[in-house]
Amino acid sequence: MSRIGKKPITLPEKVSVIVDGLSLTVKGPKGELSRILPEGVSLSQVENTIVVSPTSDKRKSRERHGLCRSLIANMVEGVSIGYSKKLEIIGVGSRAQIRGKNLVVSAGYSHPVEVIPPAGITFLVENNTNVTVSGTDKELVGNEAAKIRAIRPPEPYKGKGIKYEGERILRKAGKSGKK
Repeated sequence: MSRIGKKPITLPEKVSVIVDGLSLTVKGPKGELSRILPEGVSLSQVENTIVVSPTSDKRKSRERHGLCRSLIANMVEGVSIGYSKKLEIIGVGSRAQIRGKNLVVSAGYSHPVEVIPPAGITFLVENNTNVTVSGTDKELVGNEAAKIRAIRPPEPYKGKGIKYEGERILRKAGKSGKK
């Protein structure tokens, strides 16, 4: 049995969960998330906790046990607290700005790159170089942050580009001069 899957998920006060077979809907102060869980697991709700258990001893069921528990815990945390990823833009002339709801990134190309947020994602720009991607769905927040980083990944010589906050970039030595 999965060590992660064994842990019960405690629900905060303002979060409600609706379980209908394998479909799960979580509502909270930040929004609402729903997901259809894979076969091989069963959910039981006791007061303000949710317990995920495998339906059989087969490998597929055991594999999905911890996965489903993590997905549900992420949904509960997302609708109660929310998720955010911070990115830093490094380089002369590289900057970001908000135009409507869209994020416009100038990263050294001949044209600015416009990023359109999907439903449930918001962008926030501070000092033209710090971008915060926030939302309720952990997977969606991570994917959007990765898309923004992919516009201009950090290069190893001077470190210019878009990187996550706190990301360590391995630096290379440049060309060596004549001896």
